[in-house]
Order: sequence, then structure tokens, then C-alpha cells
Amino acid sequence: MIKLRLKRFGKKREASYRIVAMNSLSRRDGRPLEELGFYNPRTDEVRLDKAGIIRRLQQGAQPTDTVRDILRKENVFELLKSGVQPEATVAESAV
Repeated sequence: MIKLRLKRFGKKREASYRIVAMNSLSRRDGRPLEELGFYNPRTDEVRLDKAGIIRRLQQGAQPTDTVRDILRKENVFELLKSGVQPEATVAESAV
């Protein structure tokens, strides 16, 4: 099963995360199938490839709880339900 989950990177005590599509049996920092975004919990910076995320969700990928909350804040599920194709560019926001 493909999961959308967080992959940790950065220095000790200064973690940032990439939102990636991975096989559910892979380790947390293993090689992803595709990188779909970035999340910095210290500054609440979020950058998403919304078109790529919607494509993976339509293919059956399951987001983890944390990723689901991030996608909900960025209104990705509303785009998915409405069927609107977002731009292929990466959307940036600081919540």
C-alpha cells in the first residue's frame, strides 16, 4: 500500500519534514517513490505539489494522520472532491 507520510531531515532539534509517497513497509527515512511537499513545524511553513498529491490520492494512497491534518489545512481535500485540477506549480504558505 502506498502512504503519504513525513520524512524527517535537518539537524538535531531542528527537524523539518518532506511529504513523500512511500510503500507502507519502507522505513521512515527510506527512499521515497515521490517527494510531494515540505513541512517545517517550527515556522509552520508548508509547500505542496497539490497536483501530485491529488494524483496519488486518486490512485489510492492513504495519508497518515499528521499529513491528513496538513492537507486539510491547505484545502487539498476540497480540491479533490470538486474535481478541480490545481496548477502544476508548488503552492507555498505560512500558516
